[in-house]
Amino acid sequence: MKLKFIISLMCMVLAFLIMSFIKPKSKTTIYLIGDSTVADYANNYEEGKDYKKTRYPVTGWGQVFQQFLVADSLKKVNKLIKTDSAFVDDRARGGRSTRTFFQEGRWRSVYENLKKGDLVLMQFGHNDAAEDRPERYVNLEGYKEFLRLFIEQTRAKGAKPILITPVARNFPWKDGKLQNIHGQYPQAVKDVAKELNVMCIDLTQKSIDFFTKKGQPYVSENYFMNFPAGLYEAYPDGQKDNTHFQTKGAIEVARLVFEGMKELN
Repeated sequence: MKLKFIISLMCMVLAFLIMSFIKPKSKTTIYLIGDSTVADYANNYEEGKDYKKTRYPVTGWGQVFQQFLVADSLKKVNKLIKTDSAFVDDRARGGRSTRTFFQEGRWRSVYENLKKGDLVLMQFGHNDAAEDRPERYVNLEGYKEFLRLFIEQTRAKGAKPILITPVARNFPWKDGKLQNIHGQYPQAVKDVAKELNVMCIDLTQKSIDFFTKKGQPYVSENYFMNFPAGLYEAYPDGQKDNTHFQTKGAIEVARLVFEGMKELN
């Protein structure tokens, strides 16, 4: 009986020693805030509705971003993400500008959960620039001010803000080259980045260059939501949408964002 007790005690001590030398795995959360081009439509975006039946194939780049943050990839951004793993928490929502994202309490829910070392990637502009939609429109100065707010509160929590200029739409094209449709909003993002010394990914230019290289016919058919009737259950009459992405397009944009992170690294 005494021998069994000694053996049991030794096992407990050994287990304690082993556990004390094992470093617990740490995780960085990467919050994505933005509009429909970033959103995750598959993750119960509309509560109780089947994504395949009601939305597919629309895909935000944030929806497919996790695949770029596997263990091997994290080595390429080890100055931005210093932990063993990273989890993408996509809070982006369709139709939101910087102002409405804040007013609806969506930013607050991110802010309250932020911890030191987390990242906040922020891409707005599509809806801020919509002058014909007063319920979402934000002028350039207001746009900058909300970005400053997100940045300052992110830093206050010890997290890292990364600004992203708005991803290109699939128009207008001129002489075989895609043009910037977002006016001065991409430049406003870069101005705030310079002013507050914030990391910035110029996704506007990256996506313009990438789509131009692929060519309008290929991009329209394979990357954006353009397809005939009868192809997808969610769109029985087909679709003609040059703002939102099919899955292939979302993956390519997510890749551009990750390339931008590697460059920042």
